[in-house]
Amino acid sequence: MVTPYFPQALFSAGDPAPRVFVSPQRYIQGDGVVDHIGSYLSLVNARRSAILVSKRGSQADGKRIVASMEKAGIEPIVSIFNGECSMAEAEHHVEELKGQTVDSLVAVGGGKCVDSGKSIAYRLGVPLAVVPTLASNDAPTSALAVFNAPDGVFEGAEFFPDSPAMVVVDTGIVARASERYLVSGIGDAMATWYEARACLRNPEGRSVVGGRPTLAAAAIGEICAKTLFESGIAAAKAVAEDRVDEALERVVEANTLLSGLGFESGGLAVAHGVAQSFTHLHQVHDNHLHGELVAMGTLTQLMMESVDEARELAEFFTEVGLPVHLGQLSMDAGDSDAINTVVDAAMGQGAIHNLGIPMTPDTIRTALMAAHELGLSVTKANGDAAYRRLHPDAQ
Repeated sequence: MVTPYFPQALFSAGDPAPRVFVSPQRYIQGDGVVDHIGSYLSLVNARRSAILVSKRGSQADGKRIVASMEKAGIEPIVSIFNGECSMAEAEHHVEELKGQTVDSLVAVGGGKCVDSGKSIAYRLGVPLAVVPTLASNDAPTSALAVFNAPDGVFEGAEFFPDSPAMVVVDTGIVARASERYLVSGIGDAMATWYEARACLRNPEGRSVVGGRPTLAAAAIGEICAKTLFESGIAAAKAVAEDRVDEALERVVEANTLLSGLGFESGGLAVAHGVAQSFTHLHQVHDNHLHGELVAMGTLTQLMMESVDEARELAEFFTEVGLPVHLGQLSMDAGDSDAINTVVDAAMGQGAIHNLGIPMTPDTIRTALMAAHELGLSVTKANGDAAYRRLHPDAQ
């Protein structure tokens, strides 16, 4: 039985609460770095390492990792990830691996596989190396896992006392993935600055681990947003053309490292509170990526703060292909039941109060619908060609 870890209880003690910065021990990024994972694992003295990877991934990137491990004298033990980050999935792999005397774990894949790997490594008591195959979210660097119920609805988060020992991001692998994943990562990462800024401005604001946000995390969030505005469109073009260039390297770092450090030590607010609430609607959860939900959540937050900033962001999102109105999230703005479901769920997200203004269902509903109307006006003026290219089945 694993002992639950709650950093909020540790770091929120005292008045004022301490400033806390959390990060992985190593971050390694570049084209082809996955072929050197065996050498990198020498940092944790690996000799018999488990590899958590999907069945499909085991036939592609998994083979390169196995080859690199074997070259370095490390015995690989492959464990197939089944697709959903749930407690049942984590426990399944713990039972499978705990009798095989593994001394480390490598989690290879998207956010769900990465988060499952964190939970498994914690229960096995071994260091974790994260090898994300997408730059679609900021899960890789953090010491927490977001869990879903078997039907995919957001269920909660689990926290860990240790961050990943290393995060190894091969930009060549990222470039071969769908452009939509990189763009989704831009949506997730762009929220980092606006949420960290809100937590920093609010004297009662708290980071994800329960402490006060650090200036470092806020500064990282700000350069993250600046990088995305400057290089996001060019990076998406590079992925569409299956090539690695400087724009892609910059945006992959923003999506993964800058966003990960910024959100964990800077804090969350309305953007992620609303985004997680969208998962209560199956038509949204089944058809859209996390960062796409965060994009709409960020516009909702900014409608509570600055309409001018919201418009600037909506115009950028439209150009890169992120959703800016509810229709682009498979929702009908006239469906009051669906809207109420999102609003009610958002009221249960503690992060929304980091914005520092009184939150009521009407506050959230008004901002959400205002963001929707703004998005409609922006797409009417600028078109939605990028969104439709990434979502060819959209009505």
